[in-house]
Amino acid sequence: MSELQQAIQKNLKHNLLVNLLDGAFFGLGWGFGSLGTIVPLFVARMTDSALLIGLIPAIHGVAWQLPQLFLANAVARKRIYKPMVMGLTLHERVPYLGLALVGIFLAGLGKPLALILTFALILWQGLGAGFTANPWQSMIAKIIPSDWRGTFFGLQAGLANVLMSGAAIAAGYLLDTVGDRWDFALCFLLTLIGMGLSFLFLGLTREPEDTEKSLPEKQPLPWREWLDILRRDRNFSAFLLVRFLSSFATMGFAFYIVYGLRRFGMNEVTAGFLTAALMITSTIANAVMGWLGDRLGHRAMLIAGSLAVTLSSLLAWGGPTIAWLYPVFVLAGLANVAYWTIGMVITTQFGSEETRPTYIGLSNTLVAPATILAPLLGGWIADAVSFQATFMVSALGGLVIAGMLLLLVRDPRPSAPGQPAEAK
Repeated sequence: MSELQQAIQKNLKHNLLVNLLDGAFFGLGWGFGSLGTIVPLFVARMTDSALLIGLIPAIHGVAWQLPQLFLANAVARKRIYKPMVMGLTLHERVPYLGLALVGIFLAGLGKPLALILTFALILWQGLGAGFTANPWQSMIAKIIPSDWRGTFFGLQAGLANVLMSGAAIAAGYLLDTVGDRWDFALCFLLTLIGMGLSFLFLGLTREPEDTEKSLPEKQPLPWREWLDILRRDRNFSAFLLVRFLSSFATMGFAFYIVYGLRRFGMNEVTAGFLTAALMITSTIANAVMGWLGDRLGHRAMLIAGSLAVTLSSLLAWGGPTIAWLYPVFVLAGLANVAYWTIGMVITTQFGSEETRPTYIGLSNTLVAPATILAPLLGGWIADAVSFQATFMVSALGGLVIAGMLLLLVRDPRPSAPGQPAEAK
């Protein structure tokens, strides 16, 4: 065992604990300022456009994905990732202070200017998360052994969702009881507090310096390496295609809250309980699917998530009462865990220590166009035809992805059950 591996094993329990707490408190903050529920409700106060509301998670998603590949070369040349992570992550936390100020001064700003400022802050927050993502994933892949990663990511996301669920319910009551000037502002300030506590625990991570790592040469034209990976690793290319299409399969999820508001007259408290149902499901699913993925293979979890997409979308399409939205959100929670948590785990299992940042960058940046195009398509279908039509397209997308996973993709982890050591 090398000195690096000895240091990783020595600090494993400590790093597991502090990074679980980092995720937990980040989740607490996110529950009060979720870009999937709370921010869309905030934007709905300024506009009735389904297209603009659907853009909110898309802007965050594409801003999170797009920078990762372009930062890969710089990340790959680091022997220690933590300083880069700590500096960049501030930019995914501070923008919530700006959102709180927009909420307080909304009346004076006017809806058009407030809307522009809100989307600018969403973009800043997303880019901050995007620039942080590659060094953070590289750091976690370094300090958490591969046979623990599924369990770790699952537990971290599960703890985050526990606190997120309570925060979502509290946010619903805040929005229902606090006056219009302070309701969203208070939610965003609580988001900032939760993310501040998260930042403190992240700073306690113990990451040993990798003095044995072979640093790649600085490449003026790194796209040659990118093309070589895509040509050589066919399994990774198939996985990329699945990630690209998954945005279209889940495009209906962004409209569930607005659909409930418009069709069933849903109030903010019900929206909070629906969000809590989503988070509670995600909590359980993260822990269970992460653990099962480490033992049965993570591809199986992706297939299950794709089938959940189809069922969620079909229930949203045909559900006659607001009560049907609860299983809709539960199934959406299963799908989100599969595509987000399990997808992240699989991504970190491609490549070596030297090439992993490039694999992480490719697996996120190249799917960014789908992240922005899918909700645009979903919003256009919703405005031009109906929300039900958007949900039906999502249902078909889930089936297509399940088939692709069965036929084209293998679990990249050599020790995955029933897998050959090399799957290219």
